[in-house]
Amino acid sequence: MIEKSQHIKDLLRRIPEEPGVYQYFDKDGTIIYVGKAKNLHRRVNSYFQKEHEWIKTRQLVKKIEDIKYVVVKSEQDAFLLENNLIKQYQPHYNILLKDGKSYPSICITKEAYPKIFKTRKIIKGAGEYYGPYSYGNTVDLVLEFIHKICPIRTCTQPMTKAGVESGRYRTCLKYHLKNCCGICEHKATDEEYANYIERARKIIKGDARELEATLRRQMTEYAEKFEYEKAQQVKEQIDLLEKFCSRTIVTNTSTGDIDAVGYIEEGESVYISMLHTHNGSIVQGQTIEYHKQLEETREEILALGIYELREQLISETKEIVVPFIPDFIGENIHLHVAISGDKKRLLDLAQQNVEQYRKDNLKQRDKLNPDQRAARILGKLKSLLDLPKTPVFIDSFDNSNLQGTNAVAGCVVFKKAKPSKKDYKRFIIKSVHGPDDYASMREIVRRRYSDLVDENAELPDLIIADGGEGQMEAIREVVEQQLGLNIPIAGLKKDNKHRTNVLLYGNPPREYGMKVTDEVFRLMVEIQDEVHRFAISFHKQKRSKAQTKSELDDIKGVGAVTKAKILKKFHSVARAKQASLDEWRQLLGNSTGTMLYEHFNGKISL
Repeated sequence: MIEKSQHIKDLLRRIPEEPGVYQYFDKDGTIIYVGKAKNLHRRVNSYFQKEHEWIKTRQLVKKIEDIKYVVVKSEQDAFLLENNLIKQYQPHYNILLKDGKSYPSICITKEAYPKIFKTRKIIKGAGEYYGPYSYGNTVDLVLEFIHKICPIRTCTQPMTKAGVESGRYRTCLKYHLKNCCGICEHKATDEEYANYIERARKIIKGDARELEATLRRQMTEYAEKFEYEKAQQVKEQIDLLEKFCSRTIVTNTSTGDIDAVGYIEEGESVYISMLHTHNGSIVQGQTIEYHKQLEETREEILALGIYELREQLISETKEIVVPFIPDFIGENIHLHVAISGDKKRLLDLAQQNVEQYRKDNLKQRDKLNPDQRAARILGKLKSLLDLPKTPVFIDSFDNSNLQGTNAVAGCVVFKKAKPSKKDYKRFIIKSVHGPDDYASMREIVRRRYSDLVDENAELPDLIIADGGEGQMEAIREVVEQQLGLNIPIAGLKKDNKHRTNVLLYGNPPREYGMKVTDEVFRLMVEIQDEVHRFAISFHKQKRSKAQTKSELDDIKGVGAVTKAKILKKFHSVARAKQASLDEWRQLLGNSTGTMLYEHFNGKISL
């Protein structure tokens, strides 16, 4: 049981078993948490009857000095009151709605001859705003279509009726390209321009089918009057409208107005996306992020997110397609988990949007704070393998030889999920003859950690063997049995196509599968590629040096420059041995030339 003051004990006994909202206060009288409950007594008492797993929940309970509550008639009233109190007081321990990036909206200006454009700034009284749009290039697509089917002006100058009537303005190139109706010189009437704006408004609202019916009636009227050119122009607009609908409609018209919700949790962050459809077309979308503070359930968070998004999008639809059923969000609303058909496709699209938002958000955060990215990836690795500590310092080993010759090995070091090249180590295998990878691994691991122990240097948090169980066991034999060190050891296992797909850990090793899109997998591949590159490049360097080594390298006083001169002149050591004393002296001078001649031919007798 958790210790409680007498004041809290008295309050807990008095709280009724009714639906309502409760507020927790700290010693300064500040609201630190607001919650709702079907049964206030049971819910509030539950905070004090057990030891909570979340540290933040335990901290909250310790800080509670006073409790107040409001009894309401229904669960809906409790939901609305809780939401209003959270927005008003923003308590420290309540789930936090984090500001997302500014999404674009479409604005129809309040002018005599309105303009329509994309904007990220909402200026009250400046016009009608539709959006925000959070997905793809929808705004650009809608505006592109509007300007094709509605030749409204795009110029930025303010335009008044008096100015048009007085002839103050002149048509521009867009009019002559037939991309504008030329309202500035009254090439179109005010009524025609107003019709264009109303047509655009319907497209933005998703009433494309209604607009199509209007256009078809208009086309028929022109045809009946034998105005075939005008009828053809309307026919072309209908064709454009059908093409536009085929690109934007994701449900059929029979589905009516629906909100679709996507949901993703990652650590303490929760992302929720909502797509609002009207007459089968997506007309609005928004994504928000929450930061969990306590042990909130996903059902609670989804309910809060739906309420917030419907408020932002001013949605009054009665049907919501959800990935799972949330807590109570209101009366007369049908919640539906779609498993097939148009509604499932719409739900998948909402999920795709929330996933894209999460990726964009993480990329932006990683760009601003690389250490945060490293902490997240290494935290995932720690959690995956249940490591005793976060593996900030990682060693990885690999051997390289050609049929047992020029055997070398490399050790790469990653710190904070990044290569630390100044700490890389190269090893020439000394005690192993022939191609024995396990014996070579034991030698280099022994040399590596014996040196670190002798120098009293920092030891790695994790060792990764490029190979599988055999290499892991070779490393463990040295680290644990011979040196008595306690360092976690993992291995990378390849499939039958020689592609890494499994992480091994434990004794005996357990397999931990990884998705190729996962950040931990990408880190493992990066480590593996780097240790391969490092070991192979050292082996090539050593092999190349061995291949160019000659008898000249063992002669004292013959350096690289002298060696180059000799080989350039004679092309090989065999030919150099046949050179006369005069040839040697002419090439290298009397002293060095005589020394080289005597080396190959014996001492000259005087």
